[in-house]
Amino acid sequence: MEDYAVQFSHISMEFPGVLANDDISLDIRKGEVFALVGENGAGKSTLMNILYGILEPTDGEVIVEGKKIETFTPKEAIARGIGMVHQHFMLVPSFTVAQNIVMSKEPKKLGFLFDNHAAEKRTQDLVDTYGLHVDPKAVVQEISVGLQQRVEILKTLYRGARILILDEPTAVLTPQETDELFDVIRKVVREQGLTVIIITHKLYEVMAISDRVGVMRKGKLVGVKNTCDTDERDLASMMVGRPVLYDDLHKTDHVGEQRIAVEHLTVTDNRGLIAVDNLSLSVHAGEILGIAAIEGNGQSELIEAITGMRKPESGSIRIMGKEVAGLAPDKIRAIGLSHIPEDRISTGISAPASVTDNLMVGKHDDKEFNLFGFHQRRSTIERYAKEIYDKFDIRGAGPDVAVGSMSGGNMQKVVVAREFSFDTPVLIIAQPTRGVDVGAIEFIHKAIIDRRNEGAAILLCSADLDEVFRLSDRIITLYEGKVTGSFRAGEITKEEIGYYMTGDRTEKEAQA
Repeated sequence: MEDYAVQFSHISMEFPGVLANDDISLDIRKGEVFALVGENGAGKSTLMNILYGILEPTDGEVIVEGKKIETFTPKEAIARGIGMVHQHFMLVPSFTVAQNIVMSKEPKKLGFLFDNHAAEKRTQDLVDTYGLHVDPKAVVQEISVGLQQRVEILKTLYRGARILILDEPTAVLTPQETDELFDVIRKVVREQGLTVIIITHKLYEVMAISDRVGVMRKGKLVGVKNTCDTDERDLASMMVGRPVLYDDLHKTDHVGEQRIAVEHLTVTDNRGLIAVDNLSLSVHAGEILGIAAIEGNGQSELIEAITGMRKPESGSIRIMGKEVAGLAPDKIRAIGLSHIPEDRISTGISAPASVTDNLMVGKHDDKEFNLFGFHQRRSTIERYAKEIYDKFDIRGAGPDVAVGSMSGGNMQKVVVAREFSFDTPVLIIAQPTRGVDVGAIEFIHKAIIDRRNEGAAILLCSADLDEVFRLSDRIITLYEGKVTGSFRAGEITKEEIGYYMTGDRTEKEAQA
């Protein structure tokens, strides 16, 4: 009989009107790396939230290391040796690494005083044991996102996790950091006997790190395969229930007039520090310029300056030949710019508002939808919203539901659908498929390429290097707010470009 870490037996989880998990039975072996994949809404996060005690199943049972779970709470899960690293980290920014790691299990002196020295010592011991190198004394808000992820993993290991759940663990990592993480995963599995469960949208990572992979679709487990017996195309087809195209997206050398021109731009961040340092770039009609950079190297401030969300300190920004530096976002948009922001929650949507109302933002004053400037044509609005809803395959209870009640992937589809519907000559696109499933990624990528082929000038910023490489005609790398490299598609590999992203290599006066 197999030695199992986790056994799901006929698990069902029903929410009002939705069967999120439908009679799932799955065994995960001790000491293996198990990948769980599926589209948004497939039920994989629900299943892991059941394992971690956040949800209690409607039916079925969960057995962990031979013992049935009776009480579904995170506290019980942690006591059973289950740890979960969420996609959005749960750290206290103003605390040190050590203080975050020992939180809720703090070492004490004199029986009641927090022992900071002991906390740092225990953290260093963990670092040495697992090879997840990070300074115990560093303040979390001052370290990179990649190091913050290490803190999250160390925090779960400090609590004695034998089963580690990682939700989209490489979303913010460079190729080098991803390789380092995978080395750590292999080490803890090989040397410590841990079981690792990875939820990911990156199928090449499934092939690189997992022993087996489970595929979910519409709440059901449609198959479990040994990773060595499958490939990315097969897994993608299982996920969406049809063949998924992994074709060449036909990059082009035929470009038109300059539509975005940034010259000697300097922008400061919220702390008043220089985030964009004397940067210049250009984007022409009919091309996609991709930005490859580790988060926190000025790409966010650059996009905010171009779209009017942040006032630059100096330099020039021209859209369609018009100077826009310092203009308000609505004035810049009126010139012919659409913007998919990197943070859909804070700047992309209004969570309490309906899908329909979110899709109408920017169009609410159009004569087609507004009579005499104050009376909404609700029937026309609802018909238009339904057309967009269906065209972009937004999935939920319908256009009338609050966007905040939908999955992250479907929230992203709402933003993409709205911005693409403006049909502008310039698009600024940041993290277009973050948290989006493979079927939707295929759809969004094709939509981006179609807009490029129609003559739009597109500036693309993505933490997913595969996305940057797949879509871009040209690529620039940023490090500490400066352009460190400029390449045409096909001139450089993902591994090589990682060195430019970390400042290990630079090109003098590199410009796009």
